[in-house]
Amino acid sequence: MVNGDATWSAQRPLADRFELVIPNRRGFPPGPEVESVDFEDEAAWLGQFVEPGTHLVGHSYGGVISLLAAVPYADRLRSLTVIEPPCFGVAAGDLRVDAYIERSERIWTERPDEGEGFLRSFLEGVGAPVPPGRFSDALLQGARTLAVERYPWTAQIPLAEVRATPFRKLVVSGAHSEAFDVVCDVLEQELGAERAVLPGAGHSVQRLGEPFNELLAAFIEQNE
Repeated sequence: MVNGDATWSAQRPLADRFELVIPNRRGFPPGPEVESVDFEDEAAWLGQFVEPGTHLVGHSYGGVISLLAAVPYADRLRSLTVIEPPCFGVAAGDLRVDAYIERSERIWTERPDEGEGFLRSFLEGVGAPVPPGRFSDALLQGARTLAVERYPWTAQIPLAEVRATPFRKLVVSGAHSEAFDVVCDVLEQELGAERAVLPGAGHSVQRLGEPFNELLAAFIEQNE
């Protein structure tokens, strides 16, 4: 629900070792609001930032976008890391995942509004803390963008094609949700990916800072 700078603020220390490219997805401040968001369109939009030798890292909806971008930009990527992507369709049929999808659909379809009420429902749904006090205008804009996103659990991830790409993959979860753990386990198996679990920051594992940064840095350096 926040822009790139806020999402990856704890990764700023990595700028001493790597070039960081942190694009703000469309619809998030300081950019203008949008009427809809589609993960396939976002994967195409991402291409302008993917240069030869890129280590692509995506969190949540950005993880879905990154998985979809992995095949068309395979010749430019050196590694792929995804953090709790909500591509629940890869594990459809698991009772825990199906229940999460059903609960998520209710949050979107039964929301009282596209601002504060929806934001509270979403945060509670993913097990994230609700910020105290009044929500900032930037956060409310992010919530409105989230409200018009194409459901990420409907994404068709080309698992076999992603697995066949030549670069290594890393899947990270935060040990706070059985549904997300199941999805990440499926991705580990289907993509032949490395797997890491870092508890303590819920869905936003990267907000742990140093523990995540060291994991990511080691993974990247192994692939240089």
